[in-house]
Amino acid sequence: MKRLPLSPRDPAPASPGVWHWIPAVATLRTYKRDWFAKDVFAGIVLTAVLVPTGLSFAQAAGLPGVGGLYASIAALFAYAIFGPSRILVLGPDSALTALIAAAVVPLADGRPESALALAGTLAMLSGICCALIGLLRLSFITDLLSKPIQYGYLNGIALTLFVSQFPRLLGFAVPGGRFLDEVTRVFQGVVAGQINWVACAIGVSCLGTIALLKRYAAALPATLIAVATATVAVWLLEPEVRVGIAVVGRLPEGLAAVRLPAVSLHDVRELSGAAIAIALVSFADMSVLSRAFALRGAYTVDRNQELVALGIANIAAGLLQGVPVCSSASRTPVAEAAGAKTQLTCVVSALCIAFLLIVAPGLLTHVPNAALAAVIVSAAVSLFDLGNVTRLYRMRRSEFVLSMVCFAGVLMVGVVQGIFIAIGLSLLSFVWRAWHPYDAILGKIEGRPGYHDVVRHPDAKQVPGLLLIRWDAPLFFANAEIFSQHVRRGIAQAAQPPECLVVASEPITDIDVTAADMLSRLDHELETAGIALYFAEMKGPVKDRLRAYGLFEIFDDTHFFETVADAVRSYTAQHRVDWPGE
Repeated sequence: MKRLPLSPRDPAPASPGVWHWIPAVATLRTYKRDWFAKDVFAGIVLTAVLVPTGLSFAQAAGLPGVGGLYASIAALFAYAIFGPSRILVLGPDSALTALIAAAVVPLADGRPESALALAGTLAMLSGICCALIGLLRLSFITDLLSKPIQYGYLNGIALTLFVSQFPRLLGFAVPGGRFLDEVTRVFQGVVAGQINWVACAIGVSCLGTIALLKRYAAALPATLIAVATATVAVWLLEPEVRVGIAVVGRLPEGLAAVRLPAVSLHDVRELSGAAIAIALVSFADMSVLSRAFALRGAYTVDRNQELVALGIANIAAGLLQGVPVCSSASRTPVAEAAGAKTQLTCVVSALCIAFLLIVAPGLLTHVPNAALAAVIVSAAVSLFDLGNVTRLYRMRRSEFVLSMVCFAGVLMVGVVQGIFIAIGLSLLSFVWRAWHPYDAILGKIEGRPGYHDVVRHPDAKQVPGLLLIRWDAPLFFANAEIFSQHVRRGIAQAAQPPECLVVASEPITDIDVTAADMLSRLDHELETAGIALYFAEMKGPVKDRLRAYGLFEIFDDTHFFETVADAVRSYTAQHRVDWPGE
């Protein structure tokens, strides 16, 4: 068989153990010379998008904008070395902004340096969570966030972001807080006439520019054009008018020193819950995005390795006094569209941002906060997913309710708490479905193979004296008694008292000790009533469980049939029942 050529992110055949965790080595070994110019160009284009968005997301989280740029540099370098995805772009993102703000702002108490230290600590804690989960190969835990739950919390975060940035868009500021408090303060500020109409005009114009360019000129860097135009407009204003407009100001010259953030143990404890929430949210988003681009690029990514890379990127961001980072669904396509071939694109972009901070930190002095607020509002609007929520309402009301409860939890209780409510709801939903699974009494439909639910098929015929029951879930402590109740109900409703009960066990993937004890009691109860208990199509590992529990002292091999049809044939032959064959 002809072997396909290695992709830039395929591990080299000779790479031993440790190099699996450093995909950059494989990239260098397979790098093609004609990719270089494309990666450099894409990196420069990407920089034009990363700078304004990095500033915006950091400010939206209540932090100095430079924290977003520090995080971008660290994350781009770290993921370029350790990340398995070919062109995935990491950095501050709207999905995390509300989480960061909810955790950091109350502890920072308005002190910018403290806010950066707390955000760096939060990034490191979430990075450690991600790295540990990846190293222990526990990436499956992100599957706890079901799609309806994700829609709920993302819509909640989107609305929280929108409300938090609305005052800045209008040219005034309100203290951060819970969603309802912020809504009240925004309303009070508007009524009190706090709107700065010049800043408002700039912010609304930027928002309109971004929307129009994304719709009619998607190839252009809408965010850069809007922010650059607003910056020039502020620079051209008369000094007395410019004074009333909040701007970014001159950035600190050079890069931040690499060091552990100076925070107290109390702060670490307070941030730990938010760190876990950020780790789960960032990887849930990242796993979907990286798989999508891997599919398009015809290569594969290891989810556990993605977690390790995400963890290292966040730890690096924290050491450089940056905010937590995750993948970006808006900036990754920019890199791809610009022709990026490998993670060298991200390295070039990180170098360009560092060059800006070292050589021209004053270049962003006149960037208006209203323009950055417009970037966040635009991102918040793009986060809203009303289409899928409407689809949930049409297709499955119970999942729609779960999504709405999670949405309300994010708004009313808080963003961090809302994420844990979401996880709890996902687990509760799973347990409820396993607790009350579908089950059926089976019968035979003439002309169709197999045995089918008599409720859905009223014309299905049942073997006289034989009751066939199918249970569509594992048997465990939560549903064991429900199973026995359904068996008794099936016996009571049978057209004639059954002499034999066969459980169609193919859907039963596991039986725990509680369920095994229930089966033992049920067998004794049925035997007293003159009913024999048998199983059909039970999986080998499940039979091994019963043997380990000692139930083979009750059920020997004659109590198990390969198929339901075998069980029916055995019963009809033994009891001389006239029954058509399969």
